[in-house]
Amino acid sequence: MSVTIPAYHEAKTFDNIVFKESDLHFSEFESCTFSDCNFTDATFLAVVFIDCNFINCNFEAAKINYVSLRTVNFSNCNLSSINFAMVDQFIFEVHFTDCRLDFSKFYSLKLKNTAFKNCSMIAMDFMNADMTKVYFDKCDLYQSVFDKTVLNQADFSSSKNYSFNPAKNKVKKAIFSKDGIAGLLKSHDIIVI
Repeated sequence: MSVTIPAYHEAKTFDNIVFKESDLHFSEFESCTFSDCNFTDATFLAVVFIDCNFINCNFEAAKINYVSLRTVNFSNCNLSSINFAMVDQFIFEVHFTDCRLDFSKFYSLKLKNTAFKNCSMIAMDFMNADMTKVYFDKCDLYQSVFDKTVLNQADFSSSKNYSFNPAKNKVKKAIFSKDGIAGLLKSHDIIVI
């Protein structure tokens, strides 16, 4: 099912909709909920989401170059291969629970206080991002890239498979588990047993 969306929506629920390429152009959504929707063919052109929730939605490889995400929550969504680096950074705030974010890019974004809960985050790109006080709760960060990333007070304590050089990032007061320390020493060719 495809729909043509008017310019402004407030406090509406969208269920089981397959959005096509131009369905969302020049639209604004405030306090809306999207459930079981498919955005894989949609192109986001001048789209604004404010205080919105996405539940069980598929965004895999969607082009979100011209989108504003202001206090947006994603739950059980597929957001693989998304380039978040191209979003509008004004009041950018997102949170993810039980999501797949594999191969997505967040480079050079300000992600302060963002929560990633129980997410698959394989081979993600966080280069040059400000991730101060980010909370990685039970996330898999296998082969994710942290380089020139601000990770001050970030919490990795319950996550796994992260591996990066602390000397190439800012990690003041970041929290790591004892099991995760090996990932911080890997770049120094140190063996931990």
